Amino acid sequence: MGEKLPTAAREADVVTVPRLLAARAGTEPGRLALRLDGGASLTFGDWHRRSERLAGGLAGAGVGPGDRVGLVFGNACWPEYAIAYCAAQRAGAVSVPVPHNATPAECDEILASSGATVAVTGVPRTGEPPIPHLPFDDLDRGDAPPPEVDPRPGDLAQILYTSGTSGKPKGVAASHENLTFGQRLTPLHRLFDHSQYFVHAFPIGTTAGQMALFHSLSASPPGLALERFDAERFCGAIAEFSVGTVFLVPAMAIDLIASGAAARHDLSSVVMVASSGAALPQSVALALTEIFAGATVFNAYSSTEAMPAQLLLMVDPEEPESAGFAVGNVGIRIAGEDGSSLPPGETGDVWLRCPAPSRSYYGAAEENAAVFQDGWVRMGDVGYLDEEDRLFLVDRESDVVKSGGLKVSTPEVESVLYDHPGVREAAVFGVPHEVMGSMVAAAVVLGEDGSLPEVRSFLRERLARHKVPLRWLTVDALPRNEVGKVVKAELRERLEAERSRAPGDA
Repeated sequence: MGEKLPTAAREADVVTVPRLLAARAGTEPGRLALRLDGGASLTFGDWHRRSERLAGGLAGAGVGPGDRVGLVFGNACWPEYAIAYCAAQRAGAVSVPVPHNATPAECDEILASSGATVAVTGVPRTGEPPIPHLPFDDLDRGDAPPPEVDPRPGDLAQILYTSGTSGKPKGVAASHENLTFGQRLTPLHRLFDHSQYFVHAFPIGTTAGQMALFHSLSASPPGLALERFDAERFCGAIAEFSVGTVFLVPAMAIDLIASGAAARHDLSSVVMVASSGAALPQSVALALTEIFAGATVFNAYSSTEAMPAQLLLMVDPEEPESAGFAVGNVGIRIAGEDGSSLPPGETGDVWLRCPAPSRSYYGAAEENAAVFQDGWVRMGDVGYLDEEDRLFLVDRESDVVKSGGLKVSTPEVESVLYDHPGVREAAVFGVPHEVMGSMVAAAVVLGEDGSLPEVRSFLRERLARHKVPLRWLTVDALPRNEVGKVVKAELRERLEAERSRAPGDA
């Protein structure tokens, strides 16, 4: 049997993922749930029917309640992935999504870490995997009835791995009642009912991708998934399908703005734009409000660990630097080094809380104690609240540069870099320094009219001396993970490699 997570509410008050799908299929069997751009689509009736069939196939392969089932799919297989995800839970098992771009070795590591006994695959696998890989198509052709299993709300339902930008990826465990918190089998209103479609290009196996999957399951419009983000096609799809709701991450927003694609397509159907994964640079947020002039632009703040707790900021040109207010029942506090709550204006660790049953790191009790405390989740960010309880993010804890006793916020420096018209992308980070402890470095992607001397002068005029980067790296593109977060460790390595080749070059 798998691990059980604490139940924070009576089971009669919550639903499970299989019940949610069955209810939607029962009332709207022919309604479109999701569509892959240029590919297959899936109605709620087909989603439920095929998930039931796959659940029978998994049971026939020996999968039982609490077993972990790996899900190995590429982004061209969104409908198949959605079916397999619900099928595993219908069989009473735990869904373990594998990032779409994981190498065979990385895939095997995730499956081993989660204790998966089988994997359902939508992509071919060479060699002999350490556990059985069951092809999706074979299971989809089966005729075994689903098992007589009805998962309980407190049962473990999903293990999702973090992006690993600041260390080794960790498995974050969630129960059914965490995943379906706030959902009802027959709600009076559904999200995004102002839209014919919502669109995203989020990868399978990521927090953003899981958010899109659950929107497809529970929201009013169907989800339109793009296999990869291409600004031209993304804007074209918005126009073609009269998309009303748009989901992005900052890297996609930056690319969309730089491409000029928005000017070549009719985006007037869009009424809501939401960016997640990281804070939007101020200039990027304001540019989105101009591109989507008829839409409300939001910046969503959460994490794999904290979901479903989430802060939403409606981007306001008068106050674009704030990460937002706590919405609904979400709690937020800023804690000092001793764990006590700090007053407005003082900077410390950011913690979030909501009434949903908490998540946890799978099989990592020591790390759990530092991140999950009495329903609160430590976000790994440094920030402060103003008098109106707006959150302002200063930096990631791991990214704060401490140079000669002074602290430098890397987002602050990045924001100024983005204000320069010749900078397309920027990342600021710390590198070791023998005397100062560390010093500020920056990597930039320059536009056609950008030059490094001009950018340096631009920063010297706008930032205190200790905040201006001393080491610079020009690159064709910033290294990013599958959800667009910059991998700063790789930039440090590149900078060090350049320094090794030219020791006298600062």
